[in-house]
Amino acid sequence: MLPIPIDRDLVFFDIESTGLNVVTDRIMQIALVKLKADGSEPEELEMLINPGIPIKAEALAVHGITSKMVARKPLFRQVADELLKFIGDADLAGYNSNRFDVPILQEEFHRAGINFDLSKRRLIDAQRIFYRMEPRTLRAALKYYTGQDMVNAHDALADVRATVAVFKGQLEHYAETDYVDEDGNRTHRPLGQTMDEVAAFCENDRFLDATHRIKRDQDGQAVFAFGKYNGHPVGKTCAEDPNYMDWMLKKDFTVQVKELVRKLTKEYKDSNT
Repeated sequence: MLPIPIDRDLVFFDIESTGLNVVTDRIMQIALVKLKADGSEPEELEMLINPGIPIKAEALAVHGITSKMVARKPLFRQVADELLKFIGDADLAGYNSNRFDVPILQEEFHRAGINFDLSKRRLIDAQRIFYRMEPRTLRAALKYYTGQDMVNAHDALADVRATVAVFKGQLEHYAETDYVDEDGNRTHRPLGQTMDEVAAFCENDRFLDATHRIKRDQDGQAVFAFGKYNGHPVGKTCAEDPNYMDWMLKKDFTVQVKELVRKLTKEYKDSNT
């Protein structure tokens, strides 16, 4: 078990994909380890998936999963229900998961006709903790926190097992440590008490989506972080320029971005009626 209590199941997972674009690329391998809130033995699930699209050379060079290896494997939509059942209502955790694994998984579920709601799940990112506390790689993190050497790097199950070990090591290492940010603001033991505090520590307070298309400005207002409306309020802009909103909803933005655009536009309209 972890050094701090978990009040609901926590699923660590890792993905190997056809490339790094969370919208247009596809999952080829996924591995999950579920830590149980009731203290029972963790469960593991791992599978290869036929992505249905070509594998980019740079991705193949990293994970070594060829088209031949997945040609007879199921498509994501054929295993979506099994994955959803395994995850259940659990929180999600991984290494760089908030920016890649979570959004690409959400996109795959969306294509399979499943609304994979993140609003009630805490998102734990061991890389976010590591980069804020000790900026390094997963291999270095494993060595630093556990003394172990990385074996079979870029195999999804090996990577997710390593991430579980890193996260446990982080919680033990920083159990009594306060966090002081670049402005001198101190947070008391953010990794030593509850999973809520750990999840809050993993959040990027500035950006509202994994692809960094929408952020909060200095006044806390949600604004665009790209394009011709860079820095403009999302809700107000889309309400006044519905063609731009329509363009965003039709283009290759993530489900997360599109949901934020709809939500912020509705909130703006409701507040001005």
